[in-house]
Amino acid sequence: MSIFILTFALSYTAPIGMPHIFNIYTMHTREEKLKAFGRLLDVLDELREKCPWDRKQTNESLRPNTIEETFELCDALLKDDEPNICKELGDVLLHVCFYAKIGQEKQQFDMADVCNKLVDKLIFRHPHVYHPSQVGAPDPKPLPYGEKEEERDNSEEVKTAQQVIENWEQIKLREKDGNKRVLSGVPDALPALIKAYRIQDKARNVGFDWEDKGDVWGKVREELGELETELRKEDREHSTEEFGDFLFSLINAARLYKINPDTALEKTNAKFIRRFNYIEEHSIRIGKPLKDMTLGEMDALWNEAKAQEKK
Repeated sequence: MSIFILTFALSYTAPIGMPHIFNIYTMHTREEKLKAFGRLLDVLDELREKCPWDRKQTNESLRPNTIEETFELCDALLKDDEPNICKELGDVLLHVCFYAKIGQEKQQFDMADVCNKLVDKLIFRHPHVYHPSQVGAPDPKPLPYGEKEEERDNSEEVKTAQQVIENWEQIKLREKDGNKRVLSGVPDALPALIKAYRIQDKARNVGFDWEDKGDVWGKVREELGELETELRKEDREHSTEEFGDFLFSLINAARLYKINPDTALEKTNAKFIRRFNYIEEHSIRIGKPLKDMTLGEMDALWNEAKAQEKK
């Protein structure tokens, strides 16, 4: 019986407009992946030459679109929307290839340089997987290849992801074109919330952190008290500064308890939108505009939406 089901699943073709009853996906071979990537580069070459829009693009003109595509990918990732993750990854990949194409036209770098620099960086930053001699090697081989006996005896075994992270910052400081300071690797253009998390995380990786994570709540309460003091004075400038300190301390607490604050806030945004949409849909259904509803009516509907989420 099981053989019959498997045979049927492999041969079944759903009628047009009907979903497949079996979701079987065969992954592509290495050769097929390389061919697909080459196909992308070929099409991009043609578009750059023959399409007026593609031909006029520059690093500066593409940048806003890159930001938009990156956020669309992040949105799909947060929703675990696999079809859209695949689609948005393609859009981001297009931008990576486009920038490399522009670099090639300027005779500064091309896609091979992008890939090779990335691979060399990965090898150099993973000394627990590759010997440093494999940086620049056309066919890099993992350890123990390239490792001498005395190096094998003196090397520290890396067993956890946290050990990798702790080593990462130290390794980057040793890179030829790497960060000269621990915090210099945090991009200026990062959104403030994510930047705060990355700053704290990088400082943690070199030992600047709370010994007991529970102690962070004293700092949070301290910053909240200072914020309330400035708010009572109605001092906008100092209130803004203290609000920033309070947010920074909350992000620090999130980091210590392994909560991504950006993800947490986005989940709350989505939750608020769902519940507010419930109120709005009710107002449309009964023909009563939101502005004519009382706060009590809207609160009751909010609680209804909240209760339905828990079912």
